[in-house]
Amino acid sequence: MRILYIDIDSLRPDHLGCYGYHRNTSPRIDELAREGVIFRRAYTSDAPCLPSRTALYSGRFGIQTGAVGHGGTAAQPKVEGPDRGTGDIFRDQGLATQLQRLGFHTAMISPFGQRHAAWHIYAGFHEIHNTGGNGLESAEDVQPVVDRWLADHAADDQWFLHLNYWDPHTPYRVPMSFGEPFAGDPLPEWLNDEALIRRHGKLAGPRTALDFGGMYHDAVRPEYPRYPGKVTDLASLRRVIDGYDTAVRYVDAHVGRILDALKAAGVYDETMVILSGDHGENLGELGIYGEHATADEFTCRVPMIIKYPGGVQGGEDDGLRYSLDLPPTLMELLGARPQPLWDGMSFADVLRTGRGGGVREDLVLSQCCHVCQRSVRWDRWLYIRTQHDGFHLFPREMLFDLEADPHEQNDLAVSLPAVCQEGAWRLMRWHDAQMARMADITRDVTDPLWTVISEGGPFHARMGRRTGSPGTEGFRRYLARLEDTGRSEAAAALREKYSRLLPDEP
Repeated sequence: MRILYIDIDSLRPDHLGCYGYHRNTSPRIDELAREGVIFRRAYTSDAPCLPSRTALYSGRFGIQTGAVGHGGTAAQPKVEGPDRGTGDIFRDQGLATQLQRLGFHTAMISPFGQRHAAWHIYAGFHEIHNTGGNGLESAEDVQPVVDRWLADHAADDQWFLHLNYWDPHTPYRVPMSFGEPFAGDPLPEWLNDEALIRRHGKLAGPRTALDFGGMYHDAVRPEYPRYPGKVTDLASLRRVIDGYDTAVRYVDAHVGRILDALKAAGVYDETMVILSGDHGENLGELGIYGEHATADEFTCRVPMIIKYPGGVQGGEDDGLRYSLDLPPTLMELLGARPQPLWDGMSFADVLRTGRGGGVREDLVLSQCCHVCQRSVRWDRWLYIRTQHDGFHLFPREMLFDLEADPHEQNDLAVSLPAVCQEGAWRLMRWHDAQMARMADITRDVTDPLWTVISEGGPFHARMGRRTGSPGTEGFRRYLARLEDTGRSEAAAALREKYSRLLPDEP
């Protein structure tokens, strides 16, 4: 068996043709989908980048590992303490180690471990190829490394290769020589609305319409001409959507090169190919552009397409799945057992027969890097509970009917309190079970979400006890920017909400 895991950062499933997108962004990925199974409701348990990949390779929820942030204590796994031996949980129970024990040669082509100092991600890998751009490299920088590896190893047996493409992640860096493949295509219908753009222009918070260039400003970078500083009208909105979609089309072409290389080596039919991502991307939902900043449908939903040799072709699965369900699935397909600490459920039968696969009735999704939120996804509903709003002025509770309102435009929390109560109950049930499990297996029974808040808030909106981003002075500058850009009401609301962190103001 050969296993190829293609990890495309910030890839939204609904911007792929095989998931119904109206633009031709993904012809080669669509080809792969026709030869395997499309998982239509797959989600990362913990967003964004570092928490998601930690959850995948550990097989565990972030509340268990402790790695839920991008800075501070919660950017690292929990310390195992005096019971730790010469190895740790990541080495002993991580997915890559289990593959090693089954005789697989494990390799990773990605700068991710260095980008986030996430050295635990490397546990169990024989080879690590750092492509050197710290996550800013484009596919043309990654591809030569991939090509060399496949030339040397594609025909070998028993290998697992994780490779990482970054192009859909901001800033949109596809070479201008690639052209403008979507210049004549319509925008997504729900976004093609000047009035909506004007409303978004009144919002506060990182990566809202007037703060797209950076998290808290609209500066442009000449080296990234596809990437505007702000969204003020349909023309600038088009630059955002076309920039993202062009990145998807660009990386799709490189995925095609990989598939062609496997075919040329004569091993394509015998290779399991998994295509997914660490998280999705908000492109206007909740007023956020080009960021993976919430525990919502568009940050947490990921593509998952799997071609399994001898398995179902042209299949679709609508079950609620976590990315961390992949480790136990691989173990079952390989005739091995999952590790006792893993939180996932195998869906191997879906790949083999198109049926079964441990369907859940709900999922709990977490985000503690840009905000501190947990949400529950069940039936048609998404219930979001916010403990720190990341300066977006989100209410404590939000509720969306994703069947009637697929882009989260109408918060129903006030009008449907009974559904909110059900969402809160589902969240509390999950949390109680997680805390009880934690107490059984570790001495550290801390919920890392509250560690993040105690250290000044999520990394990308931190101030208070420690200097972070933006820091207290940075926050004051952002309030002034809001006032200077016609968002005085939002500035006043933020100043009131966070007054305890501005002690020297009247």
